[in-house]
Amino acid sequence: MSENHNKTITPELRQKLSKIRHLALDMDGTIYLGSTLFPYTLKFLADMKEAGIGYSFLTNNPSRSVADYLKKLEGLGIQADEENMYTTSLAAIDYIKANYPSARRLFLLGTPSMVSQFEKAGFEACTDDPDDVPDVLVAAFDTTLDYQKLCRAAWWASQGVPYIATNPDRVCPTDQRTVLVDCGSLCRCIEHATGRKPDVTLGKPDPNMLYGIMERLGLKPEEVAMVGDRIYTDTATAHNAGAFGVLVLSGETTMEIVEKVAEDARTSPAPEFFPPDLVCRDVKELGELLIECRK
Repeated sequence: MSENHNKTITPELRQKLSKIRHLALDMDGTIYLGSTLFPYTLKFLADMKEAGIGYSFLTNNPSRSVADYLKKLEGLGIQADEENMYTTSLAAIDYIKANYPSARRLFLLGTPSMVSQFEKAGFEACTDDPDDVPDVLVAAFDTTLDYQKLCRAAWWASQGVPYIATNPDRVCPTDQRTVLVDCGSLCRCIEHATGRKPDVTLGKPDPNMLYGIMERLGLKPEEVAMVGDRIYTDTATAHNAGAFGVLVLSGETTMEIVEKVAEDARTSPAPEFFPPDLVCRDVKELGELLIECRK
């Protein structure tokens, strides 16, 4: 693990970085924060393209549809298409189709933009009615949440309806003076009320988001770096997929948290999380390192 590129890069780390051919980039907290693009992001992406390093955008935030994410990226000056994007809404859609092929009607704890993504995939959203029984309950990051909708989701969880969480994140990064309560925290609320956890929690750190990139692009795990601002989702995904994990300190995680995770990994026989392979201040620093190690 390296804290920043000003320190000596070991030959082993240099060799690992020289093999990277593709970056799986988290979005909020990594390339932008809330609605603010980091000033170095566009140059970083251009430098990676010039260096022959590809990139995809992965996000645990399902509150926007893929079309809305692409529109947001375009508004920030980033050109991307559907092939560059993989969200936890898409992961949930893929999971339901594979595991509940007859499911059509869903109770969706999510934003209208997210609901539109499910409707595009052929599903129908159930109403807030105890007689409108869903085939599957889907809990997600919901910035439009109201109390009644949360209560209805808890009711369906208590009734044994198949229950999927889109992502485990406790909070969503923001540049505003507030705390954005994310899907993981909403699911804990439902659990406290009903005693039931989601049957499955998708998104990072589930490795399938990275496996899909590797399969589509014909890449080996050591050729892919997962880059993000969270240990418990982003670099945990890299660890679970056998890829290279890069933590950037531009979002949620601090060096104090990194040091605590590293200490736990050294002293615990079964640590909950493993430290990232590399810690950088931001993607600008990562880009400089990658280019340096390819010389």
